[in-house]
Amino acid sequence: MTITLLSDYSPRSEIMHTSRMTDDEIASANRGLERGTPEDILAWAVGRFHPKLMMATAFGPEGCCILHMLASIEPGVKVINLETGYQFAETLELRERIKDRYGIEVELVRPDLSVAEYEKEHGGPLYTHRPDQCCFDRKVLPLRRAVKGYDSWISAIRGDQTEQRKVAGLIQWDPKFNLVKVNPLLSWTKKDLWNFITKNDVPYNPLHDRGYPSIGCWPCTSPVEDGGDDRSGRWAGSQKKECGLHVIEHQEGSGI
Repeated sequence: MTITLLSDYSPRSEIMHTSRMTDDEIASANRGLERGTPEDILAWAVGRFHPKLMMATAFGPEGCCILHMLASIEPGVKVINLETGYQFAETLELRERIKDRYGIEVELVRPDLSVAEYEKEHGGPLYTHRPDQCCFDRKVLPLRRAVKGYDSWISAIRGDQTEQRKVAGLIQWDPKFNLVKVNPLLSWTKKDLWNFITKNDVPYNPLHDRGYPSIGCWPCTSPVEDGGDDRSGRWAGSQKKECGLHVIEHQEGSGI
């Protein structure tokens, strides 16, 4: 397999459309990209799938790094944010800073029901006692709608974040969303992440400087004490560590 490196990628490269890569093609891509940089992986994905390539970001530091890379590789890749209605004001403000810095306007994808409508339907907020269902309704289902018509999506997960993410591949078939998933930062560590941010002056959420290493919806995100696990502030006090987007065993209608 020939890897399309950042140095020789051109937006005018021949575009290959596919509804699904075979298992052999995915395995070959993973072997070929194993020693590649995140930029190499993104350039490969752009050359393979664009314009049927999209990215979903929660504006975490990892996602901001990928947006920095895409601004040089292919700023025309569609990028969305799952606007649950429960996001921090600082997160939405970061969206504007990203637009100003890179000219990339991240589209907000919302659930069918507003927060007020959703909480009225369920007699109050579900995040207090049924957070899995809340995540499913306000994140998973909207992403399923958003990816229709696309062949691949880019995520910003790192393998060292959770047990589920540790077993992911650089390139993998995502049966939950029925398309190829690309994880260019899978091998990065937290140190790699912040070295890149510092070196390239990448915009990031100011809440990270206030004790929030991982940021999701405000009701389910807490600051973490120094030395604590980065994701211990997500759904603190429970076993839940994932919203469901990156858990392959999720089944439609299960609410998890």
